[in-house]
Amino acid sequence: MIEAIGNQYVVARPVYSANAFGEEHKKKQRRHKTFLDHLKQCCSCSTQTAKRIALSSFPIASWLPAYRIKEWLLSDIVSGISTGMVAVLQGLAFALLVTVPPGYGLYAAFFPVIIYFFLGTSRHISVGPFPVLSMMVGAVVVRLTPTADTADPTVSNSSMGNDSALDDHKVMVAATVTILSGIIQMLLGVLKLGFVVIYLSESLISGFTTAAAVHVLVSQLKFMLQLTVPAHTDPFSLFKVLISVFSQIEKTNIADLVTSLVILFVVFVVKEINQRYKAKLPVPIPIELIMTVIATGVSYGFDFKNRFKVAVIGEMKSGFQAPITPDAQTLQDTIGDCFGIAVVGFAVAFSVASVYSLKYDYPIDGNQELIALGVSNICGGSFRGFAASTALSRSGVQESTGGKTQIAGLISAIIVLIVILAIGFLLEPLQKSVLAALALGNLKGMLMQFTEIRRLWRKDKYDCIIWIMTFIFAVVLGLGLGLAASVAFQLLTIVFRTQFPKCSMLANVGRSNIYKNRKDYSDIYEPEGVKIFRCPSPLYFANIGFFKRKLIDAVGFSPLRILRKRNKALKKIRKLQKKGLLQVTPKGFICTVDCVKDSDEELDNDKIEELDQPINTTDLPFQIDWNADLPVNIVVPKISLHSLILDFSAVSFLDVSSMRGLKTMISLRSLAGVNFLMMKSRTQYFS
Repeated sequence: MIEAIGNQYVVARPVYSANAFGEEHKKKQRRHKTFLDHLKQCCSCSTQTAKRIALSSFPIASWLPAYRIKEWLLSDIVSGISTGMVAVLQGLAFALLVTVPPGYGLYAAFFPVIIYFFLGTSRHISVGPFPVLSMMVGAVVVRLTPTADTADPTVSNSSMGNDSALDDHKVMVAATVTILSGIIQMLLGVLKLGFVVIYLSESLISGFTTAAAVHVLVSQLKFMLQLTVPAHTDPFSLFKVLISVFSQIEKTNIADLVTSLVILFVVFVVKEINQRYKAKLPVPIPIELIMTVIATGVSYGFDFKNRFKVAVIGEMKSGFQAPITPDAQTLQDTIGDCFGIAVVGFAVAFSVASVYSLKYDYPIDGNQELIALGVSNICGGSFRGFAASTALSRSGVQESTGGKTQIAGLISAIIVLIVILAIGFLLEPLQKSVLAALALGNLKGMLMQFTEIRRLWRKDKYDCIIWIMTFIFAVVLGLGLGLAASVAFQLLTIVFRTQFPKCSMLANVGRSNIYKNRKDYSDIYEPEGVKIFRCPSPLYFANIGFFKRKLIDAVGFSPLRILRKRNKALKKIRKLQKKGLLQVTPKGFICTVDCVKDSDEELDNDKIEELDQPINTTDLPFQIDWNADLPVNIVVPKISLHSLILDFSAVSFLDVSSMRGLKTMISLRSLAGVNFLMMKSRTQYFS
């Protein structure tokens, strides 16, 4: 019965044990499905099941028939054109991160978008090149091209036969890595293993992408300064590149440096204007497109290539090339790298898709997203593209310019297609330093994630440490090893959190019958002889010892020590009684001498076993009150505790080791005369 009295609720109900409650209210005995039951369910198929599978595998069949042409088409066209122009420039710029000719970035901006149009579930993300993935693929390309001078930007892509063969090798490696990453993503989706992304926390992803932005920044210095910098992929590679850059800084091409700095400054300023006045601007100012057109025209008109010896994009092959077969040896050498690329690509895409799905209230399917990204990368890699995910800035353009559905992505792919087939040659005079500046201009959001450190430190120090360590690992060890080390460190923090839980003693705050940590309040009330101990984490083999120590510290005594002291005192009482120095009467103890002195010999192992036995006072005419006055020279610690309550409301599971430890503590405290109660415990653990 619940009765409201003013601001209070008075609850009155019978007291139940778990068994009595189950019997009275007819608890159901649920039958858990066996592996054979699950197998039968998977192998059976009905019309409804087949329809559901078809619709989930091809989401376009669900959303396209419901498309509102009059309301959405114009917005999708405008958004698609804007996004397509950004995708062209980012494809060219991010190709430099992969160390392949810029034209191949257009393939990475085209094929994944087409596939995602049919298979994707998010209406707002723009699939294509992403700087972090491009950097990870580029690291593999550099590692598997050890003899290449991959950093020489002064030589045109097709001016020398050796360079052409080298570029073909790089494209083959990048495409093979992309295909294998896509296969891994598709398999994870088919096997419903999309949950693997939960092992990449928000803090880890933020720290990792920030470190990747630093890698991108350093890698683009050679294009901005037009220096020949040898490539490195081993640990400390970032510092080696910096040393190489500064050791030949006097060779900087001033024209490239000035151009890139001007472009970078203008892009940053206009992007800040777009961000600050986005509510007033009908569409964001397409500054990347504007600066690209201006830079291309100036470079062509003033013949920068011959006058200032700047590095330009060079020949842009029009049309598509024949699909390629992945290299078997590269597949064997890059499995670990590809798994990291697959997981990071999905994690970033899914996190962005989740933001838009919550904002616009529509569902997305993580496993279907894995399949869509996997097939996109398989197709893109087969046509010589590189790994795709979603770029935050490009998705932001698609959403902010009014994109409503995947139709906007299809329109953007058409814009990229026009560049590939018809007007790509117009970009041949464009300086590579301009592409480098455009790539850096898109890093502001990721670099600004440094501000997360203060917020994380205030909210959760563990998350802050994960962010910092992930950043350090990725910067020092490189993106591949850094990701693996970061995941391992994050899992270690989870173990550390549960191994050393923040246990606390609860007290009644201001007699409100609300129990909180006694250290947090000064106006508290604790019932005499009763203590409530709370554990906020699971109990298992790694933390049961810590739990015991914290419990002993909280209650102020060790039950085993009390038991041994009482048994030792009882032995002394019997010994004194036998010698006639002490009389035991129903009213208590009577000493027959003024001062009883008896040796307090050290306990040996045999006696310790005796002292660990339950206290037996059946031969005495009364029950000993251990908190009362005892005979002289018999000292036993006095304890005022008679009941200990364990709050297990936050304990999600216990293993065999923890249950054994709890049973030992229960038995010891009961032997010491303390009642042991558990609140909100899961009865199946003790059945």
